[in-house]
Amino acid sequence: MMDYFRAIVQCKGSVYHRFLFFAIFLSSFRDVVALRTQLEPSSLISIAVLADSPNTVLFDPREISPAVIPHYPIPAETLPPMYPSFPTTYKPVLTGKCLVNFSAISKVLDRTADDCAAPLAAFVGNVICCPQVNSLLHIFQGYYGVMSNELVLQKGVANDCFSDIISILSSKGANNTVPTLCSINSSNLTDWSCPVKDATTFEKMVNTSKLLDACKSVDPLKECCRPICQPAIMEAALRISVTESTISANADVIGESNGINALIDCKGVVYSWLSRKLSSDVANTAFRILSACKVNKVCPLELKQPSEVIEACRELAAPNPSCCNSLNTYIAGIQKQMLITNRQAINCATLFGSMLQKGGVMTNIYELCDVDLKDFSLQAYGHQGCLLRSLPDDVVYDNSTGISFTCDLSDNVAAPWPSSSSLSSLTFCAPEMSLPALPTSETSANPGCFSRGFGFLVPFYWLLFSSILD
Repeated sequence: MMDYFRAIVQCKGSVYHRFLFFAIFLSSFRDVVALRTQLEPSSLISIAVLADSPNTVLFDPREISPAVIPHYPIPAETLPPMYPSFPTTYKPVLTGKCLVNFSAISKVLDRTADDCAAPLAAFVGNVICCPQVNSLLHIFQGYYGVMSNELVLQKGVANDCFSDIISILSSKGANNTVPTLCSINSSNLTDWSCPVKDATTFEKMVNTSKLLDACKSVDPLKECCRPICQPAIMEAALRISVTESTISANADVIGESNGINALIDCKGVVYSWLSRKLSSDVANTAFRILSACKVNKVCPLELKQPSEVIEACRELAAPNPSCCNSLNTYIAGIQKQMLITNRQAINCATLFGSMLQKGGVMTNIYELCDVDLKDFSLQAYGHQGCLLRSLPDDVVYDNSTGISFTCDLSDNVAAPWPSSSSLSSLTFCAPEMSLPALPTSETSANPGCFSRGFGFLVPFYWLLFSSILD
């Protein structure tokens, strides 16, 4: 059985990344029978260094050669749980009523299928899959009307095109529950409640030069704290959501839900217009950054009332086995939910700590019980948890390791105990509220290089079957 790790270190003054691949055999697993094979000593650990960053071939169609598929010595037997699995692909059955050349946006479709891979989608839906799906729908909506004046699809056409998009994604290995997982349907392509639906009217009402300048190059490090593109989109959406006709029609219902729906749909129209003006790569990057700003503001985990933890840990001044056991049991439950980002982990730790404080637990039990940020994310069996990076990321697919993704914060960073029961002051934009500093380690340093944390690519099956076994 193998785990694959790729260490990522960025050298100062260079754009090159070095990937160090480790293949480490695990001696045993619970409820798993290991197959003995004769291996040469040199095959236990393999090292490969690549001088260049990964290119777009990682997202190309899956041409799997039999020569690169790991050999399983007993084909007749059921594959072991930790064995690499590859998405099942097939030719999609389309409605024939959505007159679009899907090959023109094949790169975005391929990336979305990888990000929503069947066995992985539920675990990365909040951070990777659903943001990419929404970006795909915006890009498709703009692309569909590029040869016409329309910025939205009619209802009947939207139904057919939405069905075709989901069919294509499923045929490329995506989870077929994506519509439910991401709460999307064909209405995402219609934006029916926005009064402006064509490019001519849009461009007469909106300062398009200002909008395009704000969103053609979105800075992933600045946009979430000092937004430029987001307010430009909102300004354009507000402008087209309020016309003379809508003001008279809604004179008696101002402030009700139809005005909110119109504003939301008009934001979709703005995204559609931007998709017409930007390349699919640029638009996808911008939309993913905007999504990252949104998802990193909250804790996506379901945190039930920690009554038992409060009962065991109230008025605690020193480490107590009963308190720590109760806390570990509670956290073990949320560790099976999903992969989250480093910023989401801070939000979750702060929110959970606030819940405990409101219940009377005033002592920092995170410190007493050695709770780390990674403890709030999905765990690998017998290993630490994985925190995804807060910047937009994608699932990586290749022919040797299958499906994998990049983890951040390899060192054990202590979970922050909230300074008060209020969450109103929590922010990541002030200099003093950046991510906790990573502990320095001689092993993570690289002579002549500037270490920017430590990340590693983890094959998905490393985590998937651990949650099944548990």
